[in-house]
Amino acid sequence: MSSPLKIAIIGAGPAGCMVARLLHNENIDVTIFEGETVPRMYGGSLDLHTETGLAAMKKAGLYEDFLKYARFDGESFQITDRKLVRLIDLAGTDAKSSRGRPEIDRPALRKILIDSLPKDVINWGWKLRTVDNDLTLHFDQGTKKGYDLIIGGDGTWSKVRPLLSDAAPYYSGISGYIFELPDAEHNDPALYNLVRRGSLFAWGSGRAITAQQMGIGVVNTAAWITTPSTEGIHDEVAAKAYLKDQFAGWDPELVRLTQHEDSTNFVFRPLFMLPVGHRWKHRPGVTLLGDAAHVMTPFAGEGVNLALEDAMKLADAIIEASKVKSEDDGKGAALSNFIKRFEEDMFKRATKTQQMTVDMQEAMLFTPGAPWANVEKYILTAARDEVPQLALPLLTVAVYVYFFFLRLWKKPKDV
Repeated sequence: MSSPLKIAIIGAGPAGCMVARLLHNENIDVTIFEGETVPRMYGGSLDLHTETGLAAMKKAGLYEDFLKYARFDGESFQITDRKLVRLIDLAGTDAKSSRGRPEIDRPALRKILIDSLPKDVINWGWKLRTVDNDLTLHFDQGTKKGYDLIIGGDGTWSKVRPLLSDAAPYYSGISGYIFELPDAEHNDPALYNLVRRGSLFAWGSGRAITAQQMGIGVVNTAAWITTPSTEGIHDEVAAKAYLKDQFAGWDPELVRLTQHEDSTNFVFRPLFMLPVGHRWKHRPGVTLLGDAAHVMTPFAGEGVNLALEDAMKLADAIIEASKVKSEDDGKGAALSNFIKRFEEDMFKRATKTQQMTVDMQEAMLFTPGAPWANVEKYILTAARDEVPQLALPLLTVAVYVYFFFLRLWKKPKDV
């Protein structure tokens, strides 16, 4: 091309920073505008997958940095019913025996990505207010324009999305109460050992308790409730009393995860999602990725992986467009064509992951008698993209046989 591309990214989340890193590595001019004045280091544990999140980290030259924070023992995974009877019980791993889903704290992942960029790439405290039809960006500090591509990586309530789509996130019917237990190993060894440095998912009767060990020693716990209202309880003491009532009859150790006197960073979180299959008509000069394009609930554990895959493929599209010579194609037309192909691919990938997420949250929280009534469906939904298609019939038979005998052996009479 006769002149270099100029790219603007809205949002310094994992997807936005990953795109910026990959473009910077190719000497493409990229600027991120982030509304936070300083990076907020919050969030739970994320498992990165071999073909998506980990592939992006390797492509960006950040895999060795990832390994400094990675927790392979965090692949320990338990599914239980409300009586703490285990239906699935997978041990933690190490780098050699990994099942391809090592964990990393979200703050650690964000730090790696931010630190990988030159200081002047991210403009902190630049909160986008609106975008004009001519793609002028309006911030409190003034306006910015003249970019070849604006990338909306600004999350659930994206300010860029309205340029492309009338769709708005809708309430999923699920709300969560989230707590952190610091230094769990010393503050409560019993709960620390219950979570086993990995993840524990317990559900039944339209409720769930999920707990994850984080690398900083925290056990992050969420109590999920199905409710038609997004109005929750924002006072921690009142929320704990409410949860104690909601989870009456559950195993005391599970309930105690929501009641600990040393818990910190309490937050109420209603979950929103975009419609499955959300898409838009391509518009030159602007696109979306990550939650801005396909926000979903966390019950399939795929959100960050899909976002990092988006970032990897979007960066590839921009890099390929940058190599097109002006005499072969106009700069804008070449970039537009590559971005349109990226979007079509993303729509297919996202729809598949969105549907899996909906299927898994339905299995967990909206199916009477769960998890015993439908654990096979949950497991096979989670595994359908992890095993070869030819092996699925054999896996299906094995799963149903295993849980048939497990019910005879372990299922409590009152669940």
